[in-house]
Parts: sequence; C-alpha cells; structure tokens
Amino acid sequence: MTISRHDVSRHFALRAATYDRSSSWCTDSELGSVLLDMTAPGPSDRVLDVACGTGLVSRLFTGRVAEVVGVDVTEEMAEQARPHLSRLVVAPAENLPFEDDEFDLVVCRQGVQFMDLPAAVAEMVRVVRPGGRVVIINLCAYGEQDRDEYFEILRLRNPVRRHFFLPADLTELLRTAGCDPEEPRRYVSVEDVDVWSDNGAIEEERREAIRAVYRDASAEFLALHSVLESDGRFVDHMLFVLASGTKPSTPASGPQ
Repeated sequence: MTISRHDVSRHFALRAATYDRSSSWCTDSELGSVLLDMTAPGPSDRVLDVACGTGLVSRLFTGRVAEVVGVDVTEEMAEQARPHLSRLVVAPAENLPFEDDEFDLVVCRQGVQFMDLPAAVAEMVRVVRPGGRVVIINLCAYGEQDRDEYFEILRLRNPVRRHFFLPADLTELLRTAGCDPEEPRRYVSVEDVDVWSDNGAIEEERREAIRAVYRDASAEFLALHSVLESDGRFVDHMLFVLASGTKPSTPASGPQ
C-alpha cells in the first residue's frame, strides 16, 4: 500500500486532541534535557522544528533562542504549537519554504518515519547554515535481534509509518545528506503498552494484535526491551536515538 502525505495528515488529525498524552516520552522533561544538552542553544540562534506537531520540541527552545519556527503538514496538530512559535508554516518537510542557510539548528523528533527519504533530510541540511546542526530523534529497534518484532509493533500502532530504523540508520541519513555526523545519544523511554497503543487513530483489533506480539515475543526481544508483564498489561523500554550532524563550512570536494 502506498502511503500518501494526505494519509499521514489525516492520521494525525485524528490524534491531535490527545497527542500529548499518547506516550510518556511526549512530555518527558529528561528527554528534553538530553536534547538541550546536546544542542546547547544560544540566545541568537534561529531554530527550525520540522514536523513540529503540537510544539513539544518547540517549547523547549522558546525563550532560550532568538526565533523558533515550526513546520508541519497537519494543521490540527500544528495549531497547538502556535503559542510556542515565532512563526508557524504548514508545509511538507520535503519542500521546506525557506532560504538556504537560514537556520542555526534544525530538529526533527519522530518525524522522519513519515517522510520521503532521503529528500526530507536533504532539505533540513539545505536550510541550516554552514557550521549549524541538524538533529534527528526517532524510536529505533535495538538491533537485528528485535527488529522484526518491534517493527511489526510500530507498524500496527501507526499504519501510516513509512520507515523503520536501526540506530545506525539515523546517522547514515545525516551523512548521506552532507552532514558530518557526531556521536549519537540514546534515551530509553518506559511505556505502558496499553496507554501507548490507545492513540485514538487505530481500532481495538490492532491494539490486541500489538498485545499478541508481546505475549509471543522471543527471549531476545523481551530481554532487549526489558519487558514487564502484569495482569495482561505490558511495559516496554523503548529506545530513542538522538543523531546529530554538522553542516560543513565548505562543500565537500568531489572526485579528483
């Protein structure tokens, strides 16, 4: 099935009212602190939040930098971000309506999984200044041992998801787009699976299928995710990878 931009926008329109409560990581201040620590924003910085959603990332930078611009394709989500933004733009990440080298920092959390890749990351790199940084944050499988089971769980929970990642994939996206990658950081979010799957945009049949994956999960998956089970409910330790890259000050030279 081909997933269109309209499909993605419609899915998140359904989730807009309850999105901030749909996962514990959404409002996890510790995860936010990790991002702020790795980006070290300054008072003169201009920040672009790609796939800004309800503004969960934008609000971390508000008051710390000169400008925070948010861009998203789902108006129902993005309108909630407006109070935390200097500007809100409804546009696709694959065609950002900004000048080259316009921002000091570009951040995209939980967005690249729904985008045309590598085109969207190339656009993020285009609009950041030489010496500026692009940060991609996304849920990833821990490795080959859990990838098939975890990718199925993610697919069931979000049927418009287009891409699934291992940790090294995010760094490679940045490298391919022309950034000099830095050492990524990791963060583990503890999620009650029943709460996490109740996102308002999938039917109970899919939620039960997610529970079934956990019930039948391999020993490798259960160990990597430190899965806890009590009275038929599961708690998962989900891995976020925060990948960062710097745009070179001078273009890399081609073959000699």
